[in-house]
Amino acid sequence: MRIRAFQGLVPLAAHAAEVACVPYDVVDRAEAAALAAGRPRSLLHVDRAEIDLPPDTDPHGDVVYARARENFLRLQHDGVLVREAGPCLYVYQQQMGAHRQRGLVAVCHVGDYDAERIKKHEKTRRDKEDDRTRLIDTLGANTGPVFLTYRDEPAVTALVEAKTREQALHDFTAPDGIRHTVWRIAGGGEWVAAFGRVPQLYIADGHHRAASAARVARLRRERNPRHAGAEDYNWFLCVIFPASELKILPYNRIVPDLNGHALAAFLEKVRAGFDLEENAPPAPAGTGRVSMYLGGQWYGLRCPVDPRADPVARLDVSVLQNRLLAPILGIDDPRTSRRIDFVGGIRGTDELARRVDARGGVAFSLYPVTVAQLMDIADAGQIMPPKSTWFEPKLRSGLFIHTF
Repeated sequence: MRIRAFQGLVPLAAHAAEVACVPYDVVDRAEAAALAAGRPRSLLHVDRAEIDLPPDTDPHGDVVYARARENFLRLQHDGVLVREAGPCLYVYQQQMGAHRQRGLVAVCHVGDYDAERIKKHEKTRRDKEDDRTRLIDTLGANTGPVFLTYRDEPAVTALVEAKTREQALHDFTAPDGIRHTVWRIAGGGEWVAAFGRVPQLYIADGHHRAASAARVARLRRERNPRHAGAEDYNWFLCVIFPASELKILPYNRIVPDLNGHALAAFLEKVRAGFDLEENAPPAPAGTGRVSMYLGGQWYGLRCPVDPRADPVARLDVSVLQNRLLAPILGIDDPRTSRRIDFVGGIRGTDELARRVDARGGVAFSLYPVTVAQLMDIADAGQIMPPKSTWFEPKLRSGLFIHTF
C-alpha cells in the first residue's frame, strides 16, 4: 500500500487534550455543544461549527462552513495548532481499560481508494458526503482521520514496538477515561517501505470521510489546470491499525412496538424461526446467538446458518433482519425505517432493558461482528447491513491535521 508522511498541523502539547475531540458523527448538535462548552480550543468548533451559531441555523448553510474556516484559522493564528518542521508519521495508541490498540498515522492516496485497494464494507449517504466534502474543501484540510485496518504485518509490528518505548509527543486521558498517546516519527522511510508489503487496507470506520476526501481530490483536479498528480489533495488522513488489536462492540437494536402482535403471539412467531430459550444472559455468548429483551425478561435466540451462505448472509444481524425484523416486526429496510433504533454496544445491555421497560417494544442484543468477517465481506465486494459494527475506542480528531 502507498502511504506517505505529511507536514501537517498538530496541537501544542499544552493544548492537545483540549483540542482533541470525538468524531463529528458520533454526537448530535446538542451533545457537541455540551462537549465544547468552556473549551474554545476544541476542534468541535471546526468540525461542528454550527454549535457557535443560533440553534435554528441550517447545519449545511453557507454560514456554518464560513464559521468553520474562521475558527480553524483562529486556532492557527493563536498558536494552538502549529505546523510541523517537516514531513512526519505518528504512532497513535489508545488505551480503554485493559484494551490497547496502536495505529500508524499517515496519509493514503485517493487513487488506492478509487481502485478499491482500500476496501469498503458500507454504503454512504449522499447528504453526509456533501457535508464533509464541502467542509474539507472549504478548510483545505482533513481534520478527522479515516480509521483503517490491515492483516498484521510483522515488520510494521516490530517498528511499532520499538517506537512506543520512546518518549511520547502527547499523553493524556480524556474525560471518558480513554488514554491517548502519540509518538512522532520524522521522515518515516522505513515505515513506508514496511507498509509496501501490505496488499490492501480496509475501512473500519469513516466511510463518509474517505468518500468525501476522494470527491475533494476530484474537484481540486478539475479546478487545477496545472494538476500534476503530486498535489497534497490527492492524499487523505488515516490511522491504520493491525486487525489483531481492534475491538468491535455490537450494534444492538430496539423496536418500540410488536407490530400489532400480542406478546404471546409474538413469541410463537419467533419460536417458528428460532430455538427460543427463556432466562438467557443479556449478552449472547457467541456467533449464531441473539439475546432478546421483552416483557421484563431476556430470551435467547439460536439462529443456525447454512455455512455455504455468502459472508453477509451468515452475519447474525442479517439472520435477525431476514427471519424476524422484516417478516414479524415489519422492518423492511432498517436504513430508512423510523421504527427501529440502533444502540452502540458501549452503552451496555442495561440501556436496552431500561428503554424497553420505559417505552415498551423489544430489544435485541447481538454478538459483535469480527474483524475477519468484515474483511471477508469487503474482499467479496459486498456491503454489510447498516449499523453492524461499533468500533471502540473512537479516534480523536485534532491531534494531527493534514492540509493541502
